[in-house]
Amino acid sequence: MADNLQNAGPQDRARINVNEEWEVRYWTETLGVNKERLQEIVKEVGPSVTAVRQRLQK
Repeated sequence: MADNLQNAGPQDRARINVNEEWEVRYWTETLGVNKERLQEIVKEVGPSVTAVRQRLQK
């Protein structure tokens, strides 16, 4: 169910939706970056979690 508040993870764990505040909160905590940095990287490489992780490793 999409509105299950017990499921704290993102709807699609392969993509980052920077338009959902709760998802931004999840990914900033998971990846150890702030909101601005997350948005900057997603704008640069796209919403793929794999691409974002690779960019953070550089």
